Amino acid sequence: MRNSLDLEGRPEDTRVVVAMSGGVDSSVTAALLKSEGYDVVGITLQLYDHGAATHRKGACCAGRDIHDARNVAERIGIPHYVLDYESRFRESVIDNFADSYALGETPVPCIECNRAIKFRDLLATARELGAAVLATGHYVASRRLADGSRAMVCAADADRDQSYFLFATTREQLDYLRFPLGDMTKPQVRELARRFGLEIADKQDSQDICFVPTGRYTDIISRLKPNAVAPGDIVHLDGKVIGQHQGIVHFTVGQRKGLGIATGAPLYVVRLDAASRRVVVGPREALRMDRILLRDVNWIGDGALDRVIGEGIELFVRVRSTRAPQPALLRRTDRGYEVELVAGEEGVSPGQACVFYDTPSGQARVLGGGFIKSAAARNVAAMARPLAEAVR
Repeated sequence: MRNSLDLEGRPEDTRVVVAMSGGVDSSVTAALLKSEGYDVVGITLQLYDHGAATHRKGACCAGRDIHDARNVAERIGIPHYVLDYESRFRESVIDNFADSYALGETPVPCIECNRAIKFRDLLATARELGAAVLATGHYVASRRLADGSRAMVCAADADRDQSYFLFATTREQLDYLRFPLGDMTKPQVRELARRFGLEIADKQDSQDICFVPTGRYTDIISRLKPNAVAPGDIVHLDGKVIGQHQGIVHFTVGQRKGLGIATGAPLYVVRLDAASRRVVVGPREALRMDRILLRDVNWIGDGALDRVIGEGIELFVRVRSTRAPQPALLRRTDRGYEVELVAGEEGVSPGQACVFYDTPSGQARVLGGGFIKSAAARNVAAMARPLAEAVR
């Protein structure tokens, strides 16, 4: 595939920087581009002092991953560099992660890592190295539009699609980025790894947040934001205090288990009030939200958002990475950009992303998205049944 990067000119005259995490996806990306004749340079980022994570199954970005990336680079014959980005990662990702939880949000650190570290700092480094593009092993695809700019579309393998985590990518960044695996499935990628003779062909995918080696994110937050683990009240939607908790950091919107409350009917976390350290609970129907207020909106659809939005834009939105896109209306209000969900969604949590698509399935085009600032239902009062009824 001589045109996998959609670049003009001879591959041998084209330098490409590949972000190599040590996993099978980025390793195959580097090997594939090398096999096509590109002048490939591999870069691995040291993001965190991993300690115990080095030997923990399922942990990503650990010391062994740097070792694996170096071995792959040696195997395919490309230069490889490890860059110390620990301080940048701590400021842009870890601190923001802790701040968000302390505010009662449920953050997605992978989005911030892509936005602030990989597609800002690493991209700048790639330019300094004279690279024509920065290639990654993400499962999304890039398409050239009629005007010469590029669009991001969902991966061919829907089970691997990572578009939710990349919504904050800007148009300028898209012009410089390439995703060679976007039209492949995971089995195809592993088969390529075997064909290239890579030892990591069957390496397990990372599952944990890379800077939480124990799997207990509360350990990080309690150290950085002690107030987030201060005790408080568990309150029913009708205002009655029905229990106590040991910190809002232990809860997320939509949670049912672990409340420590014995009732005759199931209760769910409906809202987290960081200022009063209250965990607000209610029946399942109270989780359904219809309107979402967004912050930090990024638009990579056609035209400028404020010019094309008019009375509202019909599109499809995904409010969690594991959920299917749902029909919605995006509009501008005096409070900012707001999404109205046609059918509503359960468990819409501040801090998560709301990502825009032009269609609900297939290789849909990613139109951008924003972070969820707040969510509301059309009739919250009707959902707040009296406590006596909820526990009957």
